[in-house]
Amino acid sequence: MNTRFTAKFVTICAATGLAVSLAGCSGGSLSENSGSHSAAQGNTITLGSITTNSGTAAAYGEAEVAGFKLAISEINKAGGINGKKVKLESMDDKGDPTESSNAFNKLSGDDSVLAVLGPTISATTAAVAPLADQSKLVAIAPAATADSIESGNYLFRTCFKDSYQGEIAARFAAKTLKVKKVAVLYGTGDPYSSGTAESFMKEAKQLGLDVVDQESSSSADDTEYSSQLQKIQASGAEFLYAPYYYSIAGPYIIPQARSVGFNGVVMGPDGYDGLKLTDNVSLYNKVYYTTHYSPDDKENSKVADFIKSFRSENKSDPNTFSALSYDTVYMAKQAIEKAGKNPTREQVRKALAGSKFDGVTGSFTLDKTGSPKKSVIVLEMKDGKPVFNSTVKPA
Repeated sequence: MNTRFTAKFVTICAATGLAVSLAGCSGGSLSENSGSHSAAQGNTITLGSITTNSGTAAAYGEAEVAGFKLAISEINKAGGINGKKVKLESMDDKGDPTESSNAFNKLSGDDSVLAVLGPTISATTAAVAPLADQSKLVAIAPAATADSIESGNYLFRTCFKDSYQGEIAARFAAKTLKVKKVAVLYGTGDPYSSGTAESFMKEAKQLGLDVVDQESSSSADDTEYSSQLQKIQASGAEFLYAPYYYSIAGPYIIPQARSVGFNGVVMGPDGYDGLKLTDNVSLYNKVYYTTHYSPDDKENSKVADFIKSFRSENKSDPNTFSALSYDTVYMAKQAIEKAGKNPTREQVRKALAGSKFDGVTGSFTLDKTGSPKKSVIVLEMKDGKPVFNSTVKPA
């Protein structure tokens, strides 16, 4: 996720539980001035992983490792990759960019490692991105959503970018809810909030929606929004896009919107996961948010099989991080198989950039930055609980 990761998803592991096609990018334009690196010789294929398994974001890293291990167990039971068993070399970066860099350098120095799964959060992933390019070793980040991460060469993502959610929310408002007048409220001091809001407004205008009001707060951590919400209510907006975090949208923005008379739809991004609620749960009806995965998604046949397999292996339910990391392994598997019997790291990169993939977290394509244009899950709050509403597919 982005650099506000620990605030953004602090309750997701308790509360919740990828098709890759690069349009217009064959992956063959990268210069290869140091020859081929690391062919998969012998009877074993090694995948490295870098996750945050200690510190404040440890729950996220542990959930990712569980997803990695499940996928690798399934792959090995089915005969491995190209007939070779898969081995996981797992490293903990403690949520620290320096630790993450050191871990990646260690893995890249091991010629048996064909790809790296991770890192977990955006700050550590940003540190690894240039190292992946330098070593020509693919890294696939399951959940690092920040737009600022330099990707598209040897760094790829399983998750969508923050700004992509804004586009999807606008499409949901126009195509599914069929509203006409929309308003936006965002925190100017937070790249996640302001960037997502900007992409929503841009897409909304392209779709013919009338952005009747645009309000902001000085940060994404304020607790008082009544003056902005009164203006939004007076504008005649039917729909409010408010990209904040669960800890602000839940106890402050949504109740305050209702208190000034706004009874329309409120929608947010994946920062709404684990939404903190007041005692009056009826205030949260007509609240929606975008996310990566839902265990209640009946439209994706892979979800039920994944949940059954995860429960059997872990005696618990998977969350979003486990689902994203599970897909990450299968993305790597598909690329390695496509690359050939004994592929080099460069060949794995080319195969990943040109591939198509369907996973538990949706069907998607990778754009030129290595980020998915993928199906997005929309959850709706009903009686205080998030339930599956629909899947919004890429345009």
